[in-house]
Amino acid sequence: MTERPSGPRRPTIREVARLAGVSHQTVSRYLRSREGLKPATLERIDAAVLELDYRPNLLARSMRTKRTGRIAVLMPNMVNNPARMIHGAAGAAHEAGFTVEVVAPEGGAEERTARLLELADSGQVEGILALAPILPSVEARLPADAAVVVSADFDDKMRGLGELSQAEPVYELVAGLAELGHRRLFHVSGNLEFASARARKAAYLDAVERLGLESAGVHDGDYSGEAGVEAMRALPAGRLPTAVVAASDGIAAGVVRGARDRGLEVPRDLSVTGWDDLEIGRYMPPSLTTVHVDLQGLGRRAMARLVKELSGVELAPPTRPLNQVIWRESTSVARRT
Repeated sequence: MTERPSGPRRPTIREVARLAGVSHQTVSRYLRSREGLKPATLERIDAAVLELDYRPNLLARSMRTKRTGRIAVLMPNMVNNPARMIHGAAGAAHEAGFTVEVVAPEGGAEERTARLLELADSGQVEGILALAPILPSVEARLPADAAVVVSADFDDKMRGLGELSQAEPVYELVAGLAELGHRRLFHVSGNLEFASARARKAAYLDAVERLGLESAGVHDGDYSGEAGVEAMRALPAGRLPTAVVAASDGIAAGVVRGARDRGLEVPRDLSVTGWDDLEIGRYMPPSLTTVHVDLQGLGRRAMARLVKELSGVELAPPTRPLNQVIWRESTSVARRT
């Protein structure tokens, strides 16, 4: 007989039950669904699972239930897939005892739909989470027992859709700048093929009008740093703005550079805001006021819907809002004009 290699022993369901002070039948019920269990009981079991780093034995479960414990995540076939979003989705799946396989087929929605149907028919996965659009006709072609959640947050060119195209934080940025004394603002938009860029431009114009401020104009950019430099270069010298609302952190970095080229110091002479909360923005001199986008939380919410459909388990929601304004050093009180 071949001797099995030794390794760390997995904690058992009975050890979880003992630590939580409940029966192993209660823990087994907890793993199937959180519904019907008292909040105090859920809290004790959650703590025990976390402390012991307990994960269900997927092989044993598959043998008992004919389930695989695997979930497929469908993405566009792009190099720049949003890693934070996948990380959030995978983390939620792992909490519920599932493994995740990311699938990015060649082509667009038609090819993605065909791959989804193949996976649903294969029996290789228990559920499918689509994070990009699929054909609306797919529902009628799915097996009756298929568990599929579509959360189409990106199109085939990785342009944000749905929640990702919302622009409410622009109002908070403009209002915050107004409180700092800014009365003449300027906007550098992203590529207007993106719904998010169009929404931010419209929100900027609306916010300026609502608050009785003056707009020095809008420069239609392309999300690049060069767009920010060009926008600052094109501004007439007579009536420069005191604040720039940029549609991305990349544009904002270009605005800072373009302001310097014109002899302006940020934020003494010009306040600048971005969008995306890229890590480099935290270390720019000055650090960049921006909008944090919780892509990890977006992926978690989408996966939580699928997990509940598969197992009845309700995972804890993300703790952060999807979009959150982060005020930093690149904004300050407006200069006197």
